[in-house]
Amino acid sequence: MHDTGSQGFSTRGLTLVAALGGLIFGYDTAVISGAVGAIDNVFIQPLGLGEFWRDALSGLTISSALAGCVLGSALAGPFADRYGRKRGLLLAALLFLLSAIGSALPEIGVSALGSTDLPALIAFNLYRVLCGVGIGIASMLSPLYIAEIAPKEHRGRLVSLYQMAIVIGIVTVYFVNWAIARGGDAQWLDHVGWRLMLGSEGIPALLFLALLVPLPDTPRWYMLRGREAEARATLEAIAPQAASAILEEIRASLTTGPSARLLSFGAGVLAIGVGLAIFQQFVGINAVLYYAPLMFRNLGAGNDSALLQTTLVGTANMLATVLAIVMVDRLGRRPLLLIGSATMALPMIGLGYLFGEHSQGVLALAFVLVYIVGFAMSWGPIVWVLLAEIFPGSIRGRAMAIAVAVEWIANLVVSWSFKVLDGNSALNLLFNHGFAYYLYGLMSILSGLFVWKFVPETAGQSLEAIQASWQRRRGSHAPAAV
Repeated sequence: MHDTGSQGFSTRGLTLVAALGGLIFGYDTAVISGAVGAIDNVFIQPLGLGEFWRDALSGLTISSALAGCVLGSALAGPFADRYGRKRGLLLAALLFLLSAIGSALPEIGVSALGSTDLPALIAFNLYRVLCGVGIGIASMLSPLYIAEIAPKEHRGRLVSLYQMAIVIGIVTVYFVNWAIARGGDAQWLDHVGWRLMLGSEGIPALLFLALLVPLPDTPRWYMLRGREAEARATLEAIAPQAASAILEEIRASLTTGPSARLLSFGAGVLAIGVGLAIFQQFVGINAVLYYAPLMFRNLGAGNDSALLQTTLVGTANMLATVLAIVMVDRLGRRPLLLIGSATMALPMIGLGYLFGEHSQGVLALAFVLVYIVGFAMSWGPIVWVLLAEIFPGSIRGRAMAIAVAVEWIANLVVSWSFKVLDGNSALNLLFNHGFAYYLYGLMSILSGLFVWKFVPETAGQSLEAIQASWQRRRGSHAPAAV
């Protein structure tokens, strides 16, 4: 079965459609933040558990989608190498749509309509895991698709649009949650509001699915599968003047074919990718995004004010991502990552101090906003750019799948542990909800040291030139295939 023809497509158009996977990623990342209190009240509190088990079950429920993200990202590489990047994204879109409906009405098929008993909680978590599988697939394949169709001069900017889509999704759902929360009182939110929040994800999911159908796959995937005619047709549609030169460069790089050993280019490239994925999460970004309303309530804000301040976080995230898009191909990957590490470390340590001093007010909000700006201009978009471009073509799908799976495992660890750390009575006696932020500040410092020591600059190089640099480091021109 061949994909539809590629006539009439542009690089920018293909990028925008693929980036919708990031928008839904961001939407789902933040949609749960507005429903945390309702989920606790509806599902967790009636169980009558002790402090640790209550917080642990709540953390697992809020972050259950992340388990699916690990599975989805691990499966995405082999699936996409065999069946294509486009078909993987189509599968993700279907999963988004099904899970949006199911997580809004988890009791359907297991309990009476309106029930919030234990079977409904189990079903809720299963639907969230299903959504996570879709996110895991899209989080790997959306930036990969964009990187494989983008010209080298603009690849950083175009892949960064994926992160911009994530941020737009986050900002959008913050306003959606805020609007829904204002539609009724706390009791209404516990009965209806949280369902509307989670179900609203079905709208962008349906749009993503419809727009994906006519897309071609990437020229590099076509070439890996020996489908040169389709690769040429796609290149002639998106880069007509350079099509022949790009096709020849891709052909020359395929010395190993799709069956190259994972470590054919050395363990270093995989270790760098995995390290970047781990630090992107260990600096604490998703703890801040998932639990922003809770954080502001801990600082003394009311529920409505906490949700409004959360929208300011999302807006800062979006504006700083624009800065990254402008600078990533001009300034380079390494400088932005180093600047970002420093910009994140100081406010996280400062925020931990303010919590410990029971200090409220504008300074705490300022620290959060500076941290968000630091992440959004660096570790947010740049890591996705590097993961999509740093791996050689013949191992790109599998290597990126491993790195992104590790990224989601790290995300799961951070998101689950935050609720436990933040609810720990002993730690709160010493730090008053501030311990986690000291920890994220330390991770930000270590992330900068990792980049300074190990991460190469890739700006302005073609994917094939980046592959050649790893071959030179390995000391051979044609790694053996298996």
